[in-house]
Amino acid sequence: MNWTHFRLGLHFQQTQTLCCPGLIGQPGFKIMTSAENIYFILTEKPKFPGHIDAGHLCYCRKTVYKKRGDASKLSVIPVDSFAQLDFSIEFTCLSKLSVERAELLCALQNDEERLKWFREEVALQTALELTVGTSVVVQKGAEELLGVIRYIGKNKKKKLNFPILGRFFGIELLDQDKGKGDNDGTYLGETFFTCEKYCGLFVPFTKVKSLEYPPPTPSVRPRSPQQQPMELHSGDRVTYFIGGEAGGGMVLKVQKHSVLISTDTDKNGKTDPVVEVPLQHVSKREVSAEPEVMDMDIPQAGADSAESYMGLGVNSMVEVTLHGNTYGIIRWMGTLGDKQDVMVGLELEEDKGTSDGTFRKKRFFMCPPKRALFVKLSSCRPDSRFQSPSVNHCNKVKVEDEEPEIDHRTGRPETVPPVSTEKVDSVLIGKMKGIQGHHNSCYMDAALFSLFSCSSVLDSMLYKSTSPQDTFIQKILLCDIVNPLRSKGFVESRHVMRLRQQLQKHGYSHSFTTDEKDPEEFLIVIMHQILALDPLLKLSARGKVVESYCYQVFLDQKHSLVLPTVQQLLEHSLHSEGLTMAEVPSCLILQMPRFGKKFKMFDKIIPSLELDVTDLAEGPQQCIFCGDLATFRCQGCFQDPAFNQCGFKVFCQTCSDKVHSHPQRRSHQPVALDIPKDFLPHVFTHTPTRDKLELFAVLCIETSHYVSFIKYGPNTEDWIFFDSMADREGGSDGFNIPMVQPCPEVGMYLEMPPGELAKQVPRDMKGVAKRLFCDAYMYLYQSPRMCLYR
Repeated sequence: MNWTHFRLGLHFQQTQTLCCPGLIGQPGFKIMTSAENIYFILTEKPKFPGHIDAGHLCYCRKTVYKKRGDASKLSVIPVDSFAQLDFSIEFTCLSKLSVERAELLCALQNDEERLKWFREEVALQTALELTVGTSVVVQKGAEELLGVIRYIGKNKKKKLNFPILGRFFGIELLDQDKGKGDNDGTYLGETFFTCEKYCGLFVPFTKVKSLEYPPPTPSVRPRSPQQQPMELHSGDRVTYFIGGEAGGGMVLKVQKHSVLISTDTDKNGKTDPVVEVPLQHVSKREVSAEPEVMDMDIPQAGADSAESYMGLGVNSMVEVTLHGNTYGIIRWMGTLGDKQDVMVGLELEEDKGTSDGTFRKKRFFMCPPKRALFVKLSSCRPDSRFQSPSVNHCNKVKVEDEEPEIDHRTGRPETVPPVSTEKVDSVLIGKMKGIQGHHNSCYMDAALFSLFSCSSVLDSMLYKSTSPQDTFIQKILLCDIVNPLRSKGFVESRHVMRLRQQLQKHGYSHSFTTDEKDPEEFLIVIMHQILALDPLLKLSARGKVVESYCYQVFLDQKHSLVLPTVQQLLEHSLHSEGLTMAEVPSCLILQMPRFGKKFKMFDKIIPSLELDVTDLAEGPQQCIFCGDLATFRCQGCFQDPAFNQCGFKVFCQTCSDKVHSHPQRRSHQPVALDIPKDFLPHVFTHTPTRDKLELFAVLCIETSHYVSFIKYGPNTEDWIFFDSMADREGGSDGFNIPMVQPCPEVGMYLEMPPGELAKQVPRDMKGVAKRLFCDAYMYLYQSPRMCLYR
């Protein structure tokens, strides 16, 4: 026996593990199972052995782990080791894994990739929650394909000496992506599921994204894949489940794994005239008009207590009685141990919980320490702060939560136009109007109200084609926020919270549901990362084009502005940065010069109702004196008090010579403008149309609270003011009351001469005008002409 054989034999005796099928059943030997092991990933490359890199998976027997004592090293075995040789590796290099996480990471191709995804805790937890029947988007090369999960597990036979194999997802491709797969559910000669030829894929979790969101608990549950198949025929009336919500309809066609259903029209409308639903999500009976009471302990909290929890599910906002009312969000739902009661894991708003999402050392979800609480579902009730009580004229009126209207010609949500000037008073004005604020949401409330209440300049992003996983966010924005705001004049805070939850769930920020943010951060996430909207602004800097969604106004220290207009601020900023507009924008979002949220550069800023950007954009310009084709621009003349305070100073050759013959301007250095070679100077014989942007909204901030002003009509007094938290009913158990009010006094101050406006004491200004002039944070402009093309 050589040394290698001796080591292998010794290792068998020490671990009582079989590496040879011929030894099965002999006394003293058994097959090592994954449950008997503890798994690790190397987070650092160990000093020895040199051939094992960070990201490698390894394991040891539980008995070995328990006997480790205070040792600084642990004897572990690489999971892909045929010989099962063990190595002593420093504890500081090892991080424990659950069997399930180890299987997910084992499916990845190399150690570097495993280490990268090990650090993505949210992605791992999301992958563990995926189930057979979930609709998904699967990444294949550069394509994103639609499909449904048909199998989860290993995709090859397990070798006796490998304790675990990678956990793969078997996907059946659907609809337009059929035929883009690699197999029919069979891999390496073994069938794991069945589908049409070239409609199957086996992929690791990193290639899969769910299209379904945690469902509310339905009164009728979908069948599990293990239940007996059901006889379905064309014409049968059925109940189907999509995204956890039940619907009714008639079977059009029964396919191998799915059913085509003609959906019913009910009071809630319908999303599609025909839907394709996995077979196990179809039940051959109608949805009961009344929800069925599930077998659980229902608290007798009131007459409607049974209904109050039947609609609760993952991501529902709830309250429980825990030394007073405590509020939270359901992050997990299921059963624990041998208990039959449906349990939920709550992430609380305050540190009144018992863990960080673990229960009896098992993790169910992630949250900050002392924010998790596990209770019976029957102990929860919907968060009473979001039950839509309206306080208008001192009467409580329930605001109905309506589903979006569907345009039956297109099958898409109905397009609701912005609130017109004539309808502002009847639709928007009053208490419980606008968007209801909750838990640091004012930055989002003010931004959404400003963009969509009375303007359609960015409506294109509500209908723009986007990736499948972001379509749900777009639908929330359109159907649950913009359309109700424009049609009813009110949006409940739970809809904005739902949007915040989805932004957080998809990884755009881990604190969208809790922390205060800046409006521009939210707008850039929506416009750029989710909807891939073309940048709103294109600036030219020394021949190169720079694109952005917002423009931050910066001023050099030499400026002489005291009571500036927005026109002056924009011109001075572009001048100091050496920028021009590469093209006239359809929408321009300007951030005012500030040092953070608290320190303002100017006591007051005068809103420019129009921004003249003709001279700020590239292209032929007129001489400011004679109107002929300008050929020179002078930076030195820009701040010369002899000229108008607004506008870049551009001259023709003749006027430039005259202006710079003055002794005080002989040191100026005019710069030649870039004139197209084929441009004809005679086009300036008539005054060309000037490009002007209209102001339509202003976001303001004071003591970290955002509000907004809307210019909704052509008259000077056509202004409204919105505050999502203008009032409150009740204490910590109450709810915020949003309010929209007219503020015609703004027009009076805008018509004042600058000198008189400068003398106005902010605290003595009428109404809410002080907040517009003194607390402006962001100005929003639109181009009536360019909106038609973008």
